[in-house]
Amino acid sequence: MLRHKEDVIMLIQNDARMMEIINTASRLDLPDWWICAGFVRSKIWDTLHGFEEGTNTPDVDVIYFDDENINEKTEKNFEAELRAMLPDIPWSVKNEARMHVINDLPPYTSSEDAISKFPETATALGVKIDKDKNLIITAPCGIEDVINLELKPTPYFKEKQKLAAIYEERILKKNWKSVWHKIKVHHI
Repeated sequence: MLRHKEDVIMLIQNDARMMEIINTASRLDLPDWWICAGFVRSKIWDTLHGFEEGTNTPDVDVIYFDDENINEKTEKNFEAELRAMLPDIPWSVKNEARMHVINDLPPYTSSEDAISKFPETATALGVKIDKDKNLIITAPCGIEDVINLELKPTPYFKEKQKLAAIYEERILKKNWKSVWHKIKVHHI
């Protein structure tokens, strides 16, 4: 049963493929980096649904924060490096120091700040290994919703009217309930 961050850490540590992906991303030594969103959420929901095999993740989101170099080409170069190391993974690398512009939001102060402003609490998660090779998780909106199979907007998305529409559109587009039938979707 998953109840705490520590349970999720153990779940990921026991998944050799996830650890291979995390260790590969760590080799880039990016500042303030995390693998986030569906990579973590899907593993939790797959486990809670008793799936024998994990669901297919459309991409592995690697984020970092570097306000000294916000050139998108740099991100593409990092993606190419990761593809050279693990070519079968659909890598997506984004510098959160520039993503606020894309998302029409105030500047983020860190990767964790950016994660806290993801649309759904169940997706506002990140995992990485630290300098001591310990697996750590960030969940700025808490871990309760994802382990309780609740799909809710993050506080940031809930309080901003124009963002509420984006949250609702994502529910339709992503159609998570068709894959994970036990989740409870909360609308704004």
